[in-house]
Amino acid sequence: MPVNLRGRGFLTLMDFSGEEIRYLLDLSHNLKAKKRSGIKGTLLEGKNIVLLFDKTSTRTRCAFEVAAFDEGAHITFLDQAGSQMNKKESLEDTARVLGRFYDGIEYRGFEQSTVEALAKFSGVPVFNGLTDIDHPTQILADLMTMEEHLDKPLKKCKVVFVGDTRNNMSLAWMIAAAKLGFEYTGLGPRELFPDKGLIAERNGAAAALGGLVRFTDDPDDAGGADVVYTDVWVSMGDEDKLEKHVKLLTPFRLDRQLLNKLSGPGAVFMHCLPAFHDLETAFAKKAAALGFDVREVTDEVFRGPNSVVFDEAENRMHTIKAVLTALLG
Repeated sequence: MPVNLRGRGFLTLMDFSGEEIRYLLDLSHNLKAKKRSGIKGTLLEGKNIVLLFDKTSTRTRCAFEVAAFDEGAHITFLDQAGSQMNKKESLEDTARVLGRFYDGIEYRGFEQSTVEALAKFSGVPVFNGLTDIDHPTQILADLMTMEEHLDKPLKKCKVVFVGDTRNNMSLAWMIAAAKLGFEYTGLGPRELFPDKGLIAERNGAAAALGGLVRFTDDPDDAGGADVVYTDVWVSMGDEDKLEKHVKLLTPFRLDRQLLNKLSGPGAVFMHCLPAFHDLETAFAKKAAALGFDVREVTDEVFRGPNSVVFDEAENRMHTIKAVLTALLG
């Protein structure tokens, strides 16, 4: 059956069927080939898109801008300093105004309710560039990267996420497993497991498709992974949790020994970036001066032969382009 996503928003993969996610992945692969062939696109010609950023980013902003420009769209970027949203103007009023100017709105920030309100009041498609509980454009890029590097269908894959298993990336992986029916294991301290009810709900949906969603604090119970994934221990805006998270998560730092224990044949290492894999960032240096080692992954693993993190980062652009062209083009 033909898939038509025109006019819809992209707030979470929960809003999409497995068939629709498959369509977006196929489109992503096609658009990547088109880009590499040097073909100029016109699928978004005449479209205007505004990017609203309450949280800074390198990949999300650049991916949206390049994806839009490649297909002929125009972009306006507004961060907190450039917008009156939630300061002198309500979220609802801002959404209604932007909906009169733009064909689509991207939001990257904190509350999922913000991106939902933008969709409710703007009257145009809204794209979730990241919230505290979801990161759908990232997970789409991760799925695309898996298809490029693993010699098996997604449904046959096993993903192991190491670290803070209730952060937005782990929650996004749970949704992907529930929609596509692969096996997802969250490995980390029990104090940071997601809500039991949510785990049961996602596992029920995954199991109906032959998949699994589960959590463990024992690395010996999480072997055979096709993808070993991790993320930073302290998310933007959660710096007050630094000491607690470093203490809880240091035993789960992804070094070569742990990677080998978790990996099945041909496994890849993935990370949404930015990553603390050395002490060459201002944040890592500041934390080290306070006595905290914030590295969630060692440099050996990050730069090693299993790592596909920069292919993954590039695929943010191709998958975001697929979302924009499918929903706006």
